[in-house]
Amino acid sequence: MTDTSRLHADLVDIVRRAGAGIMEVYATDFDVETKSDSSPVTEADLRAHAVIVAGLGDVAPDVPVLSEESEPPEFETRRTWSRYWLVDPLDGTKEFVGRNGEFTVNIALIEGHRPVLGVVGVPAKDEVFVGDVGLERAYKQTGTERVPLGTRRITDRGLTVVASRSHGGDRLERYLDAVGAAIGPITRRPVGSSLKLCLLAEGEADFYPRLGPTSEWDIAAAHAVLAAAGGAVRRFDGRPLEYNTKPSFLNPEFMAVGDPAFPWEERLPPAPSP
Repeated sequence: MTDTSRLHADLVDIVRRAGAGIMEVYATDFDVETKSDSSPVTEADLRAHAVIVAGLGDVAPDVPVLSEESEPPEFETRRTWSRYWLVDPLDGTKEFVGRNGEFTVNIALIEGHRPVLGVVGVPAKDEVFVGDVGLERAYKQTGTERVPLGTRRITDRGLTVVASRSHGGDRLERYLDAVGAAIGPITRRPVGSSLKLCLLAEGEADFYPRLGPTSEWDIAAAHAVLAAAGGAVRRFDGRPLEYNTKPSFLNPEFMAVGDPAFPWEERLPPAPSP
């Protein structure tokens, strides 16, 4: 690969070009199809996928690319990878279809089952979040302006909790009621797509509990941004969330936190049974 600064710039460029293709479709009366897993897909997903795969091939031709919109190799092949790109060309397709702007373009570099570099584009706002875990550096780029990112510490102000606009239900509501009783007042911020983890990275929220299924490509890039900004993504038993460790791409339930030093496992109530 190229040097770090050049790599960051190349990835930001790829994400922005993918985002431009997405916004071209966004401005039309596009069709929505349903994939075999019942999730929606549009021409925008496929356009962004093509731009990203081609761009990553130019940047690092020897590094495999695993995208939500590609046919994945068998686990016996994937498990031999020491590093690979994990891509969600358009996370938040429901938000895209609903035209609320809360959808993202996501590229993560995975090494040793952990995301070490992540780039998350927000095409509707011309924003790009970048997180380099090894350098402990995270920033948001709007145009040519870069703003450093950093998570915030827990204080007695209460918790700001981000939750999905499209997923949740009674089980999440019961859990958040229990969290409020155990830790203190909660302010809710409903947000779509991987933007939830980016809000934690910006210091705009404290806690994101994910009850229910997600796929590895949904969160890997934003996981890297959050980790580089000082936060963490963990399973509910406290173990770190890892990638490419099993045949399935489904994540276990997890929590993303802005302040890893806070005793979350001690203070949080157990998650309610599905």
